[in-house]
Amino acid sequence: MPVKIRLQRHGKKASAYYHIVIADGRAPRDGKFIEKLGTYNPNTNPATIDLNFEGAIKWLQNGAQPTDTCKAILSYKGVMLKHHLNKGVIKGALTQEAADAKLEKWLNEKQTKIDGKANSITSKKEDDRRAALKAESAVKDAKAAKVAEKVASQQAANDAQNAPAEETSTEVETAAEGEAPAEA
Repeated sequence: MPVKIRLQRHGKKASAYYHIVIADGRAPRDGKFIEKLGTYNPNTNPATIDLNFEGAIKWLQNGAQPTDTCKAILSYKGVMLKHHLNKGVIKGALTQEAADAKLEKWLNEKQTKIDGKANSITSKKEDDRRAALKAESAVKDAKAAKVAEKVASQQAANDAQNAPAEETSTEVETAAEGEAPAEA
């Protein structure tokens, strides 16, 4: 029975997430499995991976073969490095303390990279939001200036129409007054 570490698909059509499982290599993809090691959600940025670290190492030592994608996930989480270091300890190439120190150093560096990526994504989103708000306010100000200009030109046109009408009406009144005494 060839045992595999592989992904089992769950979720909706456009937003799948996966369970990382130990299964018989002949079993269907979403079928019967021996043990669930964790979950993998590629829909988040960075991808969310919850993994039983010790369980994965135990199964690797017992001969379980990860698929290509699971091997990449296990490498990302440091399981493959731990497995490799454990082989070195068994062969006598290094001590358990040295292997644990190497793994801890690698995990700290990896976590720093992940945190940096998450922070850069967050800051980029915030910068994009600020830029969008700035562009939106610029468009709003341009529209407001256009409306103010249009209102001012209409006001000037109304004033121009009203001013000659008042002047002509006063001229007519004075002319009418001037004619009235002449007739009398």
